[in-house]
Amino acid sequence: MSDVTRPDTEGATTAERLMPGDPAPRQLLERMLRVDHAGEFGAVRIYQGQRAVLGRRASCGEALRQMEEQERHHLDTFSALVSQRRVRPTLLHPLWHLAGFALGAGTALLGEKAAMACTVAVEETIEGHYAAQLEQLGDDEADLKNTVAEFRTEELHHRDIGLANGAEQTPAYPLLCSAIKTGTRLAIWLSERF
Repeated sequence: MSDVTRPDTEGATTAERLMPGDPAPRQLLERMLRVDHAGEFGAVRIYQGQRAVLGRRASCGEALRQMEEQERHHLDTFSALVSQRRVRPTLLHPLWHLAGFALGAGTALLGEKAAMACTVAVEETIEGHYAAQLEQLGDDEADLKNTVAEFRTEELHHRDIGLANGAEQTPAYPLLCSAIKTGTRLAIWLSERF
């Protein structure tokens, strides 16, 4: 998002909310659906990796299972939208299959608190991403806007679960979070385009 203040666009369509240089409305929606589909797939894989390492024995095991279940619902929703709107999924799907699981398993190998730090970092980044999408979507995309708003709230809840489970107590927490956020922002950028 640029530093340019956008005019009041309450009640505007998606096309009317665009600034010069923004992608065309169809391209914007394709990017949104492609990246949201990819992101929710990556989130499922992160939780699968964490659960593979930590298993049910972990004190956060039930929380991980519930968050994975919610992310799977998000993925199913975006899978249906990608199909209905005939949007090409990201070409990087095989990479996110491996990278998501590796990130989840890798942080879980560092311990439960590191797994929760991963959750906090990813969910804070995704929340910001969804907030930007909500600003771009107009009234002509009310259903999609409502879906994104609902999922954004759920991602914030996941972040709060991570914080409540000691994420900030992870050794080198700021460094770990910063690295994961940078990787997540890169994954968003790549998935929108490829």
